Amino acid sequence: MAKGYSSAWTHRPARRLLPRLPKPTWPERDATRVAAVLADGGGLADLWEASPVRIEDNEPRTETIIDRLFPGNPLLCCGLTQSKFATQPRDAWRGELAELQFVVPSPMSAATGLTKDGRVSAHTLANTGPRRFLVVEFDIGTTDEHAIILLHLARYAPLVCALHSGGRSMHAWFLVAGQPADKVERFFRYAVMLGADRALWCRSQLCRMPDGKRDNGRRQTVYFLNFRPLEVMR
Repeated sequence: MAKGYSSAWTHRPARRLLPRLPKPTWPERDATRVAAVLADGGGLADLWEASPVRIEDNEPRTETIIDRLFPGNPLLCCGLTQSKFATQPRDAWRGELAELQFVVPSPMSAATGLTKDGRVSAHTLANTGPRRFLVVEFDIGTTDEHAIILLHLARYAPLVCALHSGGRSMHAWFLVAGQPADKVERFFRYAVMLGADRALWCRSQLCRMPDGKRDNGRRQTVYFLNFRPLEVMR
């Protein structure tokens, strides 16, 4: 496996590629830089080959994956849709996750919180705990191009999980727990420059459930799993 996939932030994109911009402005997609990354070649098959753990049958592994991503029994916010969700201990979700589309990629700090307009909800920024994973999504270009970019980004931060949305995009989970906020932001700015969806910067954003089921019935297939960075944290 190429150096960098299991290491913890041992490299970083050149600072000249990551201008400090006034919040909440994000960089525009840099087509020239994207082309340079894609010139490395490869594709989804390479992402699969690089994965230390592979799912090689059609049985859902959602429960096992979530157990590894979120050890213990933390509060998790999961959803059938963007409007049908709940926050409860991980064990209360057992047996249900394979049928769900969404999960917040960080443990919740409380069962409910207040929305910006003062409503009580199970899914708010106020009841989302510290960022554990940063999810990067690409939907511009082909699946093979997404995979090339994800392998490129994995040189700079530990890639733990990558899955297909069941639609047209790839979603990648990078472990960022314990990293300085400015370092995480710099990494995400670079991902946005390569075409990542900037909306996923929001810490409470619902993301695709690894190996869950999309509303069209398609499995959100996992192509890359690497639990080694999580083991280093123990």
